[in-house]
Amino acid sequence: MDKIKKLQELIDSSENIVFFGGAGVSTASGIKDFRSKDGLYNMKYDYPPEEILSHHFFVSHTKEFYKFYRDKMNCLDKLPNECHLYLTKLEEKGKLKAIITQNIDGLHQKAKSKNVIELHGSIYRNRCMDCNKFYDEKIVFNSKDIPKCSCGGVIKPEVVLYEEPLDATVINSTIKYISNSDLLIVAGTSLTVYPASGFIEFFKGNNLVIINKMTTSFDNIADLVINDDIEHIFSNLK
Repeated sequence: MDKIKKLQELIDSSENIVFFGGAGVSTASGIKDFRSKDGLYNMKYDYPPEEILSHHFFVSHTKEFYKFYRDKMNCLDKLPNECHLYLTKLEEKGKLKAIITQNIDGLHQKAKSKNVIELHGSIYRNRCMDCNKFYDEKIVFNSKDIPKCSCGGVIKPEVVLYEEPLDATVINSTIKYISNSDLLIVAGTSLTVYPASGFIEFFKGNNLVIINKMTTSFDNIADLVINDDIEHIFSNLK
């Protein structure tokens, strides 16, 4: 049977669907992923991107961090693609209960999805490290140097850097939705980053679907694996 047709049947027969997405969900919107041959981790910088996006680098090389962040994390002009838009329709039907995303680009919200759990935060939220005052994305991406609060403190994006823990409330919500779902669709992620990949182990439902261009270490336990372009798949679903 055609795999997209099989996915459609699983969606049609499920009432508690959770979508778990990674960087590959946003590549069709023009945002680079991390681990593909054209991804951020294969670009050349003075420091490896994994180090630049770490807590210790942010603290010790704040100016360098922001040069990279403004250059590579600014996706304010990007628009939702077919995957984002389809998920919004599925949520409106009452079938999709939650979107759990590793992305920080806010595209699910741009597509008008309502219940979006952001594992790694968002570029749209920023706070002063001293007084905790909130700032939107403009102060970060329009700044020429290190963005500073009115109190003089350094403004930090509310994104989870390497060496930083995930928010406890986010963790609990993620586990609750995954463990209660009857269909879990995992898309656009290599499932190599922990703890995010570990959440898949909480799934106890009927069908696990993995959609990714490359194989993952969870393929052997999935009920359906589709190694194809995500936008192509979701543009062919009803």
